[in-house]
Amino acid sequence: MPTRPSSALPASDPTKRRKRRRGIVGAGRKVVEACASFAALFLLWEAIIHFFEVPPYLVPAPTAIAAALWEGFSSGLYVSAVRVTLTEVLVGLMAGALIGISIGTLLVTVPIVDRLFYPYVVALQTLPKIAIAPLFIIWFGFGIESKIVIVILACTFPILVNTIAGLRSTEADRIALIKSLCGSSRQLFWYVQFPSALPYIFAGLNTAVVLAIIGAIVGEFVGGRQGIGVQIIQANFGMNIAGVFSLIVVLAVIGIILSSIVRLAETRICFWKGKSVK
Repeated sequence: MPTRPSSALPASDPTKRRKRRRGIVGAGRKVVEACASFAALFLLWEAIIHFFEVPPYLVPAPTAIAAALWEGFSSGLYVSAVRVTLTEVLVGLMAGALIGISIGTLLVTVPIVDRLFYPYVVALQTLPKIAIAPLFIIWFGFGIESKIVIVILACTFPILVNTIAGLRSTEADRIALIKSLCGSSRQLFWYVQFPSALPYIFAGLNTAVVLAIIGAIVGEFVGGRQGIGVQIIQANFGMNIAGVFSLIVVLAVIGIILSSIVRLAETRICFWKGKSVK
């Protein structure tokens, strides 16, 4: 007599569907809440501007900023500027992440390198970027290369420091277990230390995203031919305050998107963590 199929497997499908549905509803609720807060802020801003009759050359109204955004993107001026600045940020951020993780790993695994070179790394980071940016313009030119170098210098240190903190935060019991099983140093790094450091590295990446955008804009301020920073300077010289605010909004949106991507990657890769490292 044939046996009835077990109901355990089908029962798990509705559970997964309910969890997925709750996740979608939760994400939709967050989006709605964010949009509602932005709308309330802009309405309050617009009301204050009109009620107190604030001059547009001091603080423009949100409607004027929206009009400047539409004009900038419809003319293609903002599109090319965003493309240049975003290229500088992404290339510099990826290179800075690679350099920061590599140097941080080297400093942890080779103690003599830590003792000899870490003070120089800290000294280099303490230099104000706005002061040494003209040197990079002289050395690498007015093109995109100098801006990428500035971004690399700006975002390497937080990733490096978080990599060191993450690698050193590995539990001693896990290290002892790998050594008791005659595991090699490479196995200890790839299977224990590096996974333990990943949440810290993503925390450093979240900080580096902001610093990368700032570094790119600083480089464009000092000696750029194109990019969002150049457009901000031109709008400022032309007393186009609404245009300046619209470009600031573009930078804020870029930062939010990049930070959200990093956080999403963290939740996907560090799936064993119930809560992200702040």
